Amino acid sequence: MESKIKDLRQQLFNFKFNKSFNQNDFFVSDSNFYAYNLLISWPKWEKKIININGERYSGKTHLIEIFLEKNKGLVIDLNKFKNFDLEQVRFNENIIIENVNNELDENLFYSLIDTIEKYNKFLILTSNKSLNNLNFKLEDLKSRLKNCIFAEIQEPDDNLIKALITKNLADYQITLDAKLVDYISKRITRSYIKIREFVCTIDEISLKKKKPINMKIIKKILEDKIEKI
Repeated sequence: MESKIKDLRQQLFNFKFNKSFNQNDFFVSDSNFYAYNLLISWPKWEKKIININGERYSGKTHLIEIFLEKNKGLVIDLNKFKNFDLEQVRFNENIIIENVNNELDENLFYSLIDTIEKYNKFLILTSNKSLNNLNFKLEDLKSRLKNCIFAEIQEPDDNLIKALITKNLADYQITLDAKLVDYISKRITRSYIKIREFVCTIDEISLKKKKPINMKIIKKILEDKIEKI
């Protein structure tokens, strides 16, 4: 039974629900202010390369969408990076790569940075960890990445937790009483992933189990006793 619940939760977790990436839907707090302010202040940057890093679901893609609403940019699919033509850089003011990891072609990545600097363009990189902590093997690449602005999205503070719970529930078209949201926000783990998992579990119970979400159910979810609901 527990295995089936976990499988169902994973299916819902991967489901593409109605995400809203509007700027008005991005809640700015102490946790993400630096990254947000950096992107909206373009092109007044001290350096041409920035790295927005933070836990999965911390809002990195949302920030990129906000940036692209106001500024032109070429987004490179990391899966297609090996076939990227570096000459495309000269025709685009901003180059963006999301979810950078240490499995990419390091020599090509180094050449991209070189080309960015050659043509005086901007490079925006997002990653779950700071690029300094990705253990790249190419020394020249590691050295070049040090000349980069690092903007970490920190763990969510109290206000951001409450806002994320409310927004994610709204994306699933679920509404909870403000008192329940307040109760959850004070007890849930300070983690963007845990918040996402929590909302997915509520959606599971609401849609698949067809049960109303009440305090009893919320307590069980927070205590990770979902299989007993």
